[in-house]
Amino acid sequence: MKNLFAKIFIVLILLQGCDSASVPVKKSKTNICHKKGSRYYDITKHYKAYQTIKDCIKSGGRMPKRQ
Repeated sequence: MKNLFAKIFIVLILLQGCDSASVPVKKSKTNICHKKGSRYYDITKHYKAYQTIKDCIKSGGRMPKRQ
């Protein structure tokens, strides 16, 4: 029973982190860093979240060719 509660708790924490309104920078599956307000930010659905563009680039991402 404890194991079930632990799994539910972890899922809730992960779901909380998926709120795209609080994600300043998204790194797409193709390793392109999109900051909030940029051209493709809103349509990027599968991403890893970063707090800064600098952190995104350090992780292997790059800036988009078109801005």
